[in-house]
Amino acid sequence: MADGPVDEDRIVASIRRIVRAIDLHSRHLMEAHGLTAPQLATLAEAARLADASIGALARAVHLSQPTVSGIVDRLERRGLVRREAAARDRRSRTIRVTPRGRRVLREAPSLLQDTFRARLARLEEWERTSLLAALQRVAAMMDAEALDAAPLLETGPIAGTPATPPVSGRRGRGGRARSRGKR
Repeated sequence: MADGPVDEDRIVASIRRIVRAIDLHSRHLMEAHGLTAPQLATLAEAARLADASIGALARAVHLSQPTVSGIVDRLERRGLVRREAAARDRRSRTIRVTPRGRRVLREAPSLLQDTFRARLARLEEWERTSLLAALQRVAAMMDAEALDAAPLLETGPIAGTPATPPVSGRRGRGGRARSRGKR
């Protein structure tokens, strides 16, 4: 049986591999298709919901309305969606995916969390429950349980969130956490 520090190193290395896999997938998505995971998720939900409001999209992708509004702005500038007057209330707007947006959706890979969810669904219920408990414990040990997180596997800040979350222990002037460098 391995001693404590070796197990601790293996746990930290496993977490790092998870973060790295997410980062690599995010970079591939951006380089190959020019989209972030939240942008692709929002585009996919806009297509699925057909003529959705910003509020409906925000609920569907588990992000705030201001964040989704910014994402829709970027998608609209690229010609992937357009805002249109709602059929029932001309004062409100709905989001419609353009033909170009539908083409991007057909060509883009699935989101990492979609593949992960499919594999997760194949586990026994007790395995999923155990995994959830362990991951919640890891989040608590990293002082991250209070951070708001959408069910999107992506690294980097999402609009409206700090680029570097506070980390316990390393504090700079003014009590703010210091970053150890760029990631």
